[in-house]
Amino acid sequence: ETMPPFVRHLDPVRRRGGLLVVDPRRSATAALVARPVDHLAPVPGTDAALLLGILHVLIAEHHIDGDYLAARTTGFPAVAESVTAWWPERVEQISGIPAPVVRQTARRLAAAAPHRGGAGAFILTGRGAEQSTQGTATVTAAINIALALGLPGRRGSGYGCLTGQGNGQGGREHGQKADQLPGYRSIDDPDARAHVATVWGIEPEDLPGRGVPALELLHRLGSSDGPLGLFVHGSNLAVSGPNSERIVERLRSLDLLVVCDFVPSETAALADVVLPVTQWAEEEGTMTNLEGRILRRRKAIEPPEHVRSELWIWAELARRLDAPGSWPTDPAQVYDELARVSSGGPADYSGTSHAGLDAAEAAGIGTYWPAPATAEIREQPSPGDHPVTGTPRPFLDRFATSDGRARLVPVTHHGPADGVRPKAPIYLVTGRVLQHYQSGAQTRRVPELNAAATDPVVEIHPLLADRLGVVMDGIVRIESARGAAYGRVRVTPDIRPDTVFMPFHWGGPASVNRVTSDATDPVCGMPDFKVCAVDIHAVDADFGERVGATA
Repeated sequence: ETMPPFVRHLDPVRRRGGLLVVDPRRSATAALVARPVDHLAPVPGTDAALLLGILHVLIAEHHIDGDYLAARTTGFPAVAESVTAWWPERVEQISGIPAPVVRQTARRLAAAAPHRGGAGAFILTGRGAEQSTQGTATVTAAINIALALGLPGRRGSGYGCLTGQGNGQGGREHGQKADQLPGYRSIDDPDARAHVATVWGIEPEDLPGRGVPALELLHRLGSSDGPLGLFVHGSNLAVSGPNSERIVERLRSLDLLVVCDFVPSETAALADVVLPVTQWAEEEGTMTNLEGRILRRRKAIEPPEHVRSELWIWAELARRLDAPGSWPTDPAQVYDELARVSSGGPADYSGTSHAGLDAAEAAGIGTYWPAPATAEIREQPSPGDHPVTGTPRPFLDRFATSDGRARLVPVTHHGPADGVRPKAPIYLVTGRVLQHYQSGAQTRRVPELNAAATDPVVEIHPLLADRLGVVMDGIVRIESARGAAYGRVRVTPDIRPDTVFMPFHWGGPASVNRVTSDATDPVCGMPDFKVCAVDIHAVDADFGERVGATA
């Protein structure tokens, strides 16, 4: 529903009956499966338990690729010992997935694995599994399964993360987190700091140290140990942040809030200064997709007069603050600098250039990272495919570790931070709909999209709707320990009877992130966006109409 171009690639798999979907809802993707048993609808927040149970079966029934594990990984014995506690009947009690289905799923994955003569298997995770207090554990459990079956580095097989935004992958590779430097390198690594500083023409000590995770930073705004000013680039924090009313309160406490955007978002409405900037169709750049392919993005139209790019704004700030180093404003120069600064890192772009990407595209050559300066153009991955440069299939020979072996890491399941209880007996899961994008700051301004999805819907199973006394198109108030949001009821059998779903694209009283939890994953700092405990009450229609108009 939200990645139509990608889903086309799933069609051959679906037609062969090889698509398995894990989701508490019968989403548009889950509706593609060949048989009902191919859609696993666990209790929200129990993905990790399900994955641990699958690995338990793979090991207990001797489906693993022992040769691959011995030659290419470390840590398997500890993982194998840890999953002895996750037999299918226990997983059923926690996740609601019947033990026979857990076993059948494990066997089907094993049958597809190359070492068993299968055509290959991919394990893909998305935001539902990742945006939780155990997102790191869940992803690690998925990767452990992929390694146990010998999938990474083999044709038609592997693990992948479906990012929620167009260039989510490319941003993560080059320092979009406060503990990273370009090229997927740690900001604490002295060698990486020295290399980056040399390229940028500064001293290593000019680089900052490790920063705090994004949500912790937002919670510190305006406080004695936090920033008094914030510079926001195209992010609608007032709607997209978890427990969003708390974030709005912190934004209001700042001495200075500056927002770069091209639409008047809810966050821009709080700003002291708004800088209108170019948008995607008005500027050049690159993006990186799931398979590591570097894509050129080209300007389609000229921006309005007096609109500046964010590169120009940063360069002007640097000049006026006498910042060291060079601050080019030409996207081609910036990309070529990025290629140099990423050299030697796991995400090495040093063998590419802005002009080179254009020439490669014109010649029908795909470019994939890592693409070091020594990268050669070759026919890959098999005869008849388009020529490529860089690394179209990573991990063929080694992983990005000191000894070239992948690490299997034991993890466990502990459930959502905000679990159901008498005063909040219903699970809320959040997500997206086709008609809107992210916080809706852009798409809610498009009449055709608004007409197609005017209000946020609250999907409720008929059994739960009957118990709550709510009806189709009625208005409900969803309450959590943090706040309340309003939405319009859609009664549907396509969701678990203990769960409701609401998309997050709306602001004001219809913003579901007023309700979501701001507990975070202890490893990566990811907020618990996707699952929390709520109570639900019907409200009168007139009040609901007023809420819809406000949103």
